[in-house]
Amino acid sequence: MRRLIWRAATLVEVRAETATARTLVLDVPGWPGHLAGQHLDVRLTADDGYSAQRSYSLAAPADGERIELTVELVDDGEVSPYLTEVIEVGDQVEVRGPVGGWFVWRPESRAPVLLVAGGSGIVPLMAMIRARRLAGSRTPFRLLYSLRDPGRRYYAAELRRPEPGLDITYLYTRTTPEDWPRKAGRVMLGDLAESGWPADFEPDCYVCGPTGFVEVAADLLLDLGHAPEHVRTERFGPSGG
Repeated sequence: MRRLIWRAATLVEVRAETATARTLVLDVPGWPGHLAGQHLDVRLTADDGYSAQRSYSLAAPADGERIELTVELVDDGEVSPYLTEVIEVGDQVEVRGPVGGWFVWRPESRAPVLLVAGGSGIVPLMAMIRARRLAGSRTPFRLLYSLRDPGRRYYAAELRRPEPGLDITYLYTRTTPEDWPRKAGRVMLGDLAESGWPADFEPDCYVCGPTGFVEVAADLLLDLGHAPEHVRTERFGPSGG
């Protein structure tokens, strides 16, 4: 098994995604590459030697020694405030990875794909969408993206561009755009039945988001007849950020 080591990563670009989330583009000499859906650890070390680390999903497929992370600000966090409000181009952090081998999508896969995102859970799923595009894959993708309000959409401009074989459904839990056809509310059985794939298509289903969202969505997929081995989940809960 390959041993993971800490590597110096230099910030080369920053993109705002929402009022509280930023995408960080980092150069990591010696980066071994990764699969769409994997994550890594980020470590910050203060002058007095105190260090803090958090895990973040990779937001884009492998591109040589360049990686992308999208980080949401956690107000009382230790790591996310620095990554979203302080770090500047040219600054360095330490990263270790990639981590994870179950919650991944490979371009050679031919099964239809259903992506179910809750909030910032879109990040590893966006890596899969981008990996599909990069590979020129014709595997059909459907994305159900649940978020509190339209202002919290990550990758808004990119996802507005039409992409053959990618169908996107937005679901808002608190505030909807004007004249939106669905009332604000949490994901329901009908949402997944209407926007997902029939179970007899045997799609690969990837669900990512807060723990409660993931548990509900995964149970609904099982209720719809999807085989447990085709429902892959990645969850996150409250942490120090």
